[in-house]
This record gives sequence, structure tokens and C-alpha cells, in this order.
Amino acid sequence: MTADPTLNLLKQLVGSWITAATHPKMPGAVVHGTANIEWLEGERFLILRSRTEHPDFPDAISIIGYIDRDRADGATDKQPLHMHYYDSRGVYRDYDTSIDDRAWRWERMSAGFSQRFTGTFADGGDTIVGVSQLCEDDSHWHDDLQITYRRSTVQEG
Repeated sequence: MTADPTLNLLKQLVGSWITAATHPKMPGAVVHGTANIEWLEGERFLILRSRTEHPDFPDAISIIGYIDRDRADGATDKQPLHMHYYDSRGVYRDYDTSIDDRAWRWERMSAGFSQRFTGTFADGGDTIVGVSQLCEDDSHWHDDLQITYRRSTVQEG
């Protein structure tokens, strides 16, 4: 394991998760899926793969780590973590991300379409209750996707 305290906190995310999500544009619908989170060899970058069982929700892959330099060596917990997101629609975005013992957060501030997410750890870290928000007018935020991650005890393979 890395000596970097921030990267060490990412280990809370590692594992297989079952997800359940709701979205305001689909009232009453619960979208089920999975998220698998693992270290890239060397434990400097985290890979998050998510899949859903609904055709209107994209499958995605994200890479989390330090990107302010061309090498992770020498990065410190004073530098921000970033998340590169890519999905099956062809959407790609970059987010600032942070984690502590209470929550995982990411945000992207962009004129006309900003996003932020807070996932709070519960049940000793076996559940993450998350809410993402959108800001489309550069001043007013509203709730968007709500998602719960539950650690899976079933090994996929």
C-alpha cells in the first residue's frame, strides 16, 4: 500500500458493489447495477467500472488519481485528486475528487453545466449513500441522480 494518506483513504472504495439509483426524470423507477472498484497495479490509480440494467443509464469507467504531473511519484496529499470519467454514450469528463473517513466527493465546475456528488459512508463503510447535483444556470443547484452503493459479498468472476 502506498504511503500517501489520501491514496490510502481510497481503499474504502475498493471492492464489488451493488447499486440502486433513482433519477428525477424517471419518477418511481429504481435502476439497479454494479460497480467494481480496484487498484491498477502499483496502487497509484483506482479503476471504477459501473454498469446498469437500464438502457437510458450509461455504463462507465473512471480512473482516479493524481494527474497534475506526468508521474504519480512525488505527488502529495496536498495536491487534488482527479477523476477521469468515460461512458458508453461517448461522454468524457474530468472531476476534482476527494475522500475522507466520512464521504467521497467529486465535482466539475463548468459554465452552464456543473456537477457535484457526495457519497456518505454508512454501515461501517459497507454502504455509500450518494446524491449528485446539477447546476445549469451557474447559480442554482438541484438534486439529480441519487445512488446507493452496497458492498457485495458475492465475488464476480
